[in-house]
Amino acid sequence: MTSAHPGTVGAPTTSDTSQVTGELLELALGYVYSAALHSAARFGIADQLTDGPRTADELALAVGAHAPHLYRMLRFLATKGVFREDESGRFHLTPLAEPLRTDAKRSLRDYIRVRGEVPFWESAGHLHDAVRTGTTAFESLHGIPFYDYVATDRDFGAAFNSSMAAFSEALSNDIAGALDFSGARSVVDVGGGRGGLLRSVLRRNPHLTGTLVDLENVVAGHVLDCPDLTGRWQAEAGDFFVSVPSGADVYLLKHVLASWPDEQCLRILRSCREAMPEHGRLLVVNAMIPAGNEPHPGKTVDMLMMTVLNGQSRTRTEYEALLTKAQFTITSLLEPSPHASVLEAAIG
Repeated sequence: MTSAHPGTVGAPTTSDTSQVTGELLELALGYVYSAALHSAARFGIADQLTDGPRTADELALAVGAHAPHLYRMLRFLATKGVFREDESGRFHLTPLAEPLRTDAKRSLRDYIRVRGEVPFWESAGHLHDAVRTGTTAFESLHGIPFYDYVATDRDFGAAFNSSMAAFSEALSNDIAGALDFSGARSVVDVGGGRGGLLRSVLRRNPHLTGTLVDLENVVAGHVLDCPDLTGRWQAEAGDFFVSVPSGADVYLLKHVLASWPDEQCLRILRSCREAMPEHGRLLVVNAMIPAGNEPHPGKTVDMLMMTVLNGQSRTRTEYEALLTKAQFTITSLLEPSPHASVLEAAIG
């Protein structure tokens, strides 16, 4: 029998210690799960299983892979519920694997594929240096900010913009459904990427017109040219650090401020403030980090910001402080998703 240490209920048992060791090793090797998930997305394994389960041999023949290696990778992913192996050695889709399908309603295949590419992977490998120096790993490695790299590398830039559109698509309907535009006639989506959120907002609010603003190479791939939105939108190339279209009733900033440090955020907010009429509303959409030790998407994104972008996830208090400094007044908070809390603000 093991005696208790002073001030404790009881000393850890051998089984407790083994469990802790196992959990710690799982965390230490977490990057292997990421690599396997990225590879499955690249091979399009989920697409191959849409019509039913298949063996690793059948899948390997279809996607051009080495069958024994593919089997071992899929068996490994099945331990986390991504795919399921049956008694016959066939692999099935699971709820966790469904978003890996290209044609899934909320497909994340593009997003996962790109997050496993070298610019993200290599930057994460230099997290230690980023923490030690207070710099951004990507900029230290490449000598330029991430968004400059996206603009100059055509292939990676196209893949990245597509991946962000995929992620946005998964959230846009939830966000649009939570927002009230009944008193508005016009909306500007600032840094809105390809316009997934604006499209959802316009479809839910037939009385609205909308303007999408982002860099030229981004808005060139917009998704607003739909028959049901004819005549109700425009897409403009622009720099939100300099100015945004003026006079709209509502200005949207979705997943923009987390990508930048405070000073740049203030420049963006001031551009919006200068463009807004007195009655205008600003809607800031971002994951907001809660207090406590529980997992939260905002905490995960914060590590991505530290390694790739010179930005950060923030708490509600930190976002409110930014808005106040930019002379806005907070009017409400909505939380339609852990990935997207919405702070509404008016000109202070």
